[in-house]
Amino acid sequence: MPSTLAAQERATDNGPSQEQIDAQIGYENAHLPSLASQKSSRDIFEPITLTEAREAQTITEPNSQIEFEANEVAFDSETNTVTAIGNVILRNEQASVRADEVIWDRKSGIITATGAVRFVDKSGNQVFTETVELNDAFEAGAMDELLLALRTGGRLAARSAERGEDGIVTLNNAAYSACPVTDEQGCARDPSWRITAERVQFDPVESRIRFDGAVLEIFGTRLLPLPGLALRTDGRAESGFLAPNFRIDQVNGLELSGEYYARIADNKDLTLGGRVFTNAAPLVEAQFRHFTEKGAYQITGYATSSRRVANFGVAPTTTNEPRGHLFANGRFIFSPEWTLTGSVRVASDRTFLRRYDISRDDRLRSTINLERIDDNSYFSLAGWATQTLRIAADQGQVPLALPAIDYRNILKNEVLGGQLQFQANSLALIRDEGQDTQRAFAGAKWDLRTLTEFGQLVTLTGLVRGDVYNTNDTLSTLTAVYRGNEGWTARGVATAAVDIEWPLVGEAFGGTQVLTPRVQFVASPPIRNLAVPNEDARAIDLEDSNLFALNRFSGYDRVEDGARVTYGVDWELNRPGWRIKSNIGQSYRLTNEEEIFPDGTGLSDKFSDFVGRTEVRFRNFVSFTHRFRLDKDNFAVRRNEIDATVGSQRNYLEFGYLRLNRNIQTVEDLADREELRAAARFTIGRNWSVFGSGVFNLTNEDEDPVFTPDGFEPIRTRLGIAYRDDCIEFGATWRRDFISFGDAEEGNSFQVFFSLRNLGFR
Repeated sequence: MPSTLAAQERATDNGPSQEQIDAQIGYENAHLPSLASQKSSRDIFEPITLTEAREAQTITEPNSQIEFEANEVAFDSETNTVTAIGNVILRNEQASVRADEVIWDRKSGIITATGAVRFVDKSGNQVFTETVELNDAFEAGAMDELLLALRTGGRLAARSAERGEDGIVTLNNAAYSACPVTDEQGCARDPSWRITAERVQFDPVESRIRFDGAVLEIFGTRLLPLPGLALRTDGRAESGFLAPNFRIDQVNGLELSGEYYARIADNKDLTLGGRVFTNAAPLVEAQFRHFTEKGAYQITGYATSSRRVANFGVAPTTTNEPRGHLFANGRFIFSPEWTLTGSVRVASDRTFLRRYDISRDDRLRSTINLERIDDNSYFSLAGWATQTLRIAADQGQVPLALPAIDYRNILKNEVLGGQLQFQANSLALIRDEGQDTQRAFAGAKWDLRTLTEFGQLVTLTGLVRGDVYNTNDTLSTLTAVYRGNEGWTARGVATAAVDIEWPLVGEAFGGTQVLTPRVQFVASPPIRNLAVPNEDARAIDLEDSNLFALNRFSGYDRVEDGARVTYGVDWELNRPGWRIKSNIGQSYRLTNEEEIFPDGTGLSDKFSDFVGRTEVRFRNFVSFTHRFRLDKDNFAVRRNEIDATVGSQRNYLEFGYLRLNRNIQTVEDLADREELRAAARFTIGRNWSVFGSGVFNLTNEDEDPVFTPDGFEPIRTRLGIAYRDDCIEFGATWRRDFISFGDAEEGNSFQVFFSLRNLGFR
């Protein structure tokens, strides 16, 4: 640690100590000249008057005006020099200097600063040294034993430096790193990585640093030469090669990937890359990004030629052909109200993304959406197309939605004390091999919220809507309850509801609790649900999130009719560090209307199942959420979902469990499932950690007779080890996939990752 008073003073003046510079450069015998060894000529200076000192505090030159402050100022008439001593600060519009002593030679225009010098240029970069010469343009000249702290976080140390006539500063025997050179206690330490070079050129005009003979060192070991390395000091990216990645998997073999980043302009760039495999043909990729005056967009593409499964039938066939993936998205803002958002995702086949570990999505959606939003209205003109990547799915049954129009308007003035909103909606679904549907509706919704004198929160709601449908080829839909009538069909929807909440607040368990009983009454006349198709309301399941919804269906095609009463209670406890929330509820249908809920959803009988949710949080250390549905007759668990996290960012354990026990055999969208997810990370010392995760299918044959699972089937597991500090990260990961997906076969894969801060390795 710093032992001398001079070193301590430098360290407390936002500058580096000698030990810090030694740690940055890495030489054993580096030292700075001490103030005591400097030749002093103060005894020949003549003190100047107060008026002369004030006049001398402005140095006027042809190119700039330099102001300075100092504890003491003296003038030598023989040499025509001005000397400022003690906490000297010089500044102009371009830069500033802090030093113990400054001598200004009025004849030559040279300004020499000595003693704990800190020079800050116009870009915010700081130079720490013992001696520096400045010209009349306030530009730094020759320096020895310097440390350049870049505004973007990197540090560049050198034995000496000089400025050329072109303004470029050349640093000799230099070292660069983005790592701190002191620990939390201020003691010097070696950086995790650094780049050493015989010579470095710093161009302050272009804010660029170029290395000559650069070598990457990690933990003091010289590993990799970096010819042509260049960095920017203004935080902007620099064109160049990025760090390669290494990976081994069961299908493609050994993989080596690399990328070249090209900064085309300040608002656009291009990244070109390639992957080379031992068991497959090479793959090329490219990404173009562009930021415009109205918005931004990016385009990413992959291309190769390899073997793939062309037929997933009883006798699958393989073929070699070009394969690839295109992904593009963007958002443009034309005014404070109007925006355009779009994305395109398309793959050449169903297994390409999984085989090359690009994505594990089972469907790709391309969308476009023109929106207008103001204080009282919303308009959307949208469309989307979906490409299925599921092996057994029929692409011809997947619809194209175009156009999808939605308009909503809230009246500025209240109507009967409440808020009135109008809505108009239209949707067209087109299939290559299946049912086509066109839908349009218009409606109005009125809401009134009021607080009674006894503290009850009462919400009154009224809704009316008229729907028109046109369907074709309904018999191609296999599930009968989804079809609707062929041709044109109209229906009307009307709903009235009263919702009452009564929060009761009090003290309990050393904190504050809120107990809120809630009851809701909803009534709708009979609605022609089965006369129209069901395209957007198929995934129906009673849970805590839709218990008090006016319509428990997720979309517009199905509307719950009849009369029902829903009741429940919410409870919340808040105490220092703790928060507990819980609710439970049930509904009762007063009338017997058309049966639109499949058995097993919890809504098919007069009494619904019980649903609830519990959340427990302890500071940022424990997070626990449990959702459940209990059978009303025998209290069997029909839905059991747990998500829990214990720990911090350094050490944590995550656990997730889901079981759906609905016993629904008639609707393919509502099959039973049981799944377990787990992930953990544990640190070893300050920087090392091990981590792992896994997904397991626990569904048995009784729960899903179609796929005949065995009750325990690992889907994917991962295990890895990593090192991470404030400027470097590296490690290795092992992963195993247990399910084959065409030519994306099951097996092991190993990957090595490596990243350096501020050096384009991330």
